[in-house]
Amino acid sequence: MNRRLFSAALALCAAAAWTAVPGAQAKRKADWLTDGGDPQRTAWQRNETILTRDNVKDMKLLWKVQTDNQPRQMHNLFPPLVAGNASTPSGDKEIAFVAGVSDNVYGIDVASGQQIWKRKFDSTFQEPPQTGRGGSVLCPGGLTATPVLEERTPGKYVAYVVSWDGRLRTLDVATGQEIEPPQLFVPPNGKPYGLNLVNGVIYTSTAQGCGGNPNDFYAFDLKTKKVGNWAPGSGGLWPRTGPSVGKDGTVYAGSGDGDYLPEQQIYGQAMIGVKQTPGTKALELKDWYAPSNAVWMRKRDLDFSASSPIFDYKGKEYLVSSSKECRIWLLDTAMLGGEDHRTPAYRTPLICNEEVNFTMGVWGALASWEDANRTRWVLTPFWGPKHPQFRAPTEYGTVVYGAVAAFKMEDNKAGKPVLTPAWISRDMYMAEPPVIANGIVFGYGSGESTTQRWAEPGHVGGAEGRIQESTHAILYALDGRTGSWNHFTGLSVANGRVYIGTYDGVLYCFGVKQGSAPSSQLPAASSDLEASGRRQEAGNWKLEAGNWKPQRASK
Repeated sequence: MNRRLFSAALALCAAAAWTAVPGAQAKRKADWLTDGGDPQRTAWQRNETILTRDNVKDMKLLWKVQTDNQPRQMHNLFPPLVAGNASTPSGDKEIAFVAGVSDNVYGIDVASGQQIWKRKFDSTFQEPPQTGRGGSVLCPGGLTATPVLEERTPGKYVAYVVSWDGRLRTLDVATGQEIEPPQLFVPPNGKPYGLNLVNGVIYTSTAQGCGGNPNDFYAFDLKTKKVGNWAPGSGGLWPRTGPSVGKDGTVYAGSGDGDYLPEQQIYGQAMIGVKQTPGTKALELKDWYAPSNAVWMRKRDLDFSASSPIFDYKGKEYLVSSSKECRIWLLDTAMLGGEDHRTPAYRTPLICNEEVNFTMGVWGALASWEDANRTRWVLTPFWGPKHPQFRAPTEYGTVVYGAVAAFKMEDNKAGKPVLTPAWISRDMYMAEPPVIANGIVFGYGSGESTTQRWAEPGHVGGAEGRIQESTHAILYALDGRTGSWNHFTGLSVANGRVYIGTYDGVLYCFGVKQGSAPSSQLPAASSDLEASGRRQEAGNWKLEAGNWKPQRASK
């Protein structure tokens, strides 16, 4: 089979005429300091003032930067972070901080699209011969956690990065220089996920037992340099954008396939909350929730697989999460699963995955925002066809390969919160985590082949086979294409620009130029935005590779 490295799709879904509460007008530019936009992982850019429903159809490719970061397995660039107001030796700049899996980080001047610095980390880790889970799609090695930024003083941003050898690096975002000695944080080659920073503590989690290391929560206290960890005893912790942190400092992540034996302190197949002990800085279990069908889910590899937004609703804090089973759980953080740890505040019906296929369902991250009418919205991407019994008032054609589903949070007649389906986007080839800015939902299809199988006659297994089978999807709103697909990365948005990186090491920036004349108002309900004055029919792919159609993921 010929190698197909085509384009990831960036579908800009303005799904209805709902407008999020915009941030107050200010001279400061917006930041995007962590994967998912905030410690709660809502993926909501609250301070966007440039992108609007009037001008979003004027978005175009502003620039692209070819980095020299080399891919490992299917990974390459992670979602860029944005320091909106960085003071540099050459004046104030808006800088995109981009990490690559091969232990590289880059600083990009977003106004010009020019790389202004690069840093390659030294390493105390020697890669062993490939045995077990070393060197696979699940364990690619290298830098695997999206970094996190902090503005210590006005204009002075620092970046915290975990390199392949498990050490925590501290960099000046303006220059790329390391400004503090590296500190050991997690085991080398342990595959940490996106870093989170709250009240001087950096959090992450690890998964897949990479390098023979345990799957744990980790916390690094920046003041004392103490490291705390907590192990679920079974199952990895692999939220795409990293663990979420609630308002009381509790850190949440779902555990993967594993035993659920709480009487033995084993918490596989569960949503887990841990919290740092102030004195010792150790992490301790606070609460957990395990679905009532956890054993059934484990047998079918339908584990928790997504980052979980946290938000307030009518005076209470809630968390939403999902799994490859393809339903959403709404959990009250005051008592995640009730007294028995098995009862959610609400559970949706199945959204997809009628086939009970472990390569389908919800992967990546959910999102949430509140609109101008104070309606709380919850969004989830999903892979594979929509479940035939799941319906929304507004739909845009048959969903075959994946889509984004939106729910409104409401109270039922008994006064209990529920998630009510509102709309389903058009079909996307492997729909990935959406982000929200100024009432506009930005989503994309990665173009990635998600088939998981060993080598067999006629098929190449592992990463090589999936790379060959990955394909392209059209930039629905922008009437253009990126140059490749991507794997386990995501979108970032700030100050009129949307960023996405691809497998070939290219960072793309789409946006509108400030002062551009607005185009006509978006329709009241639309699953995709118009490009160049013409609208594509919902559900259709504009293929540019003959009559080829992407193959649906399967075992």
